[in-house]
Formats: sequence, structure tokens, C-alpha cells
Amino acid sequence: MDIVVDTHTHTLASGHAYSTIIENAEAAQRKGLKLLCNTDHGPRMPGAPHYWYFTNQRVIPRFLSNVGIIKGVEANLLNTDGDIDLPLDSDSYLDWLMVGFHEPVFHPANPETHTEALMNLIQSGRADAISHIGNPNFPFDIERVLRCAKEHNVAIEINNSSLLGESRQGSEVRCDEIARIGAEIGVYFTTGSDAHFCEDIGRLDHAIALLTKYNVDEEKIITSSTSRFLNFLLLRGKKRITEFEHLY
Repeated sequence: MDIVVDTHTHTLASGHAYSTIIENAEAAQRKGLKLLCNTDHGPRMPGAPHYWYFTNQRVIPRFLSNVGIIKGVEANLLNTDGDIDLPLDSDSYLDWLMVGFHEPVFHPANPETHTEALMNLIQSGRADAISHIGNPNFPFDIERVLRCAKEHNVAIEINNSSLLGESRQGSEVRCDEIARIGAEIGVYFTTGSDAHFCEDIGRLDHAIALLTKYNVDEEKIITSSTSRFLNFLLLRGKKRITEFEHLY
């Protein structure tokens, strides 16, 4: 399986990552990626940047090191209403909006609470993808949430870092179940390295292996071509990115 987009990466701006966007783009080029999503943590995460950081991403060139730059965020899910930590007016400045549970922002509760939060988030229309959804600290009704994600065209992330055991330890079992059920339901999947250092950009081997294990239709893996990813953004109601016209 050929993966050409890394949809989950962090820079120094996240407060606990160690590379610049230029270093990340250079690494992406070395790894053969065509598109790189810049998804620093939303403002409620300790050490994260403020609102203006995200809305000002328009100053970032569309290409760095010949890699297309997707301007995004990994926002924080705040409550059971599905609210996130960026105001609605920020969405028009962003190409790609991932949302996830993070313990410092949303204290782990019980499966019913987590399911309600995810369902309301998906139905709100703001999340393009749910990040590291296999975190065992946030169990939820997998089939119910994934069916909702399919209905609303929200991508489910297979997070390579989670599968390595470097963070969110114990995620492997739940990630496996999510991949299996997601393949049966036919959800859209995305793949993210969750890199916090440039050398981990494009590190997606475990995610690829898991999707391959369940014979996930390549058409449902939005990172398997630039066309699939960019057309998924159009499906989500995003504006066509003219600088990427040759990649659609």
C-alpha cells in the first residue's frame, strides 16, 4: 500500500514537539510524501499555541521542499456536547480539522460519556477526522460511533504512534477492533504518524500493516493518493485548493 499523505504532525508550536515546519517538510520530501498536514495542538492543550496561530497559517507557502502543505489543527474535544477548543470562525482558515480526546483537557470518564461526546462532535460537522481514537483511556461504543462517522463522512485515524506503544499505551487491541469494524462498515480511514520530531514524519508502517490485515478498500484510505485526500476535503465541504490543482 502506497501512502503519500501524513495527516497528523506537530511542530515546536505544540509545546512538546521538537521540529519546525520546514524541518518536517524536508523530512516528508525524503520519505516520498506528496502532502503534509500541519496539525499542532489546539489552544486548550498545555503549551499549545493560541487562536491567531491557526488563523494565520495563510502565511505558510503551499509548498515547502516540493511537498504540499495542508493547514490544519488537532483540536481538543471539550465536553459531551461535542464542543472543541477553537471558535467556529477559525474553520474557514483551516484545510483540515482533526479532533481528539486529550487527558489534560477532557478527563477520562466512562464509555457512555465518551460515546456521547464523539457522536455529538461528528454530528456537529466540524471534525474532518477523529485522532488516535483507540486510546484505551477513552473507551466508547465502537460500532455506534463508526456508523455515525460513515453517515457524516468523518475519517477515522489509524495512529501509528499509538500502535508503537510510545504513547497511549495499550491502544493496540482497540485499534485492531476499530480497524476490523471500520472495514466492515466502510468508514473512511486516515493515517497519521503523530510525529513530534521530524524524523518520525511519514512513519506509518504499523498503520499500513493494520489496514492491510483487514483488507481495507484502498478507496477508503484517504491518504493513499493525493486525489483521494483532496477530494475527501471537497466531500467535507472545503474549498478547492487551486495551488494543488495538478494533485486532484
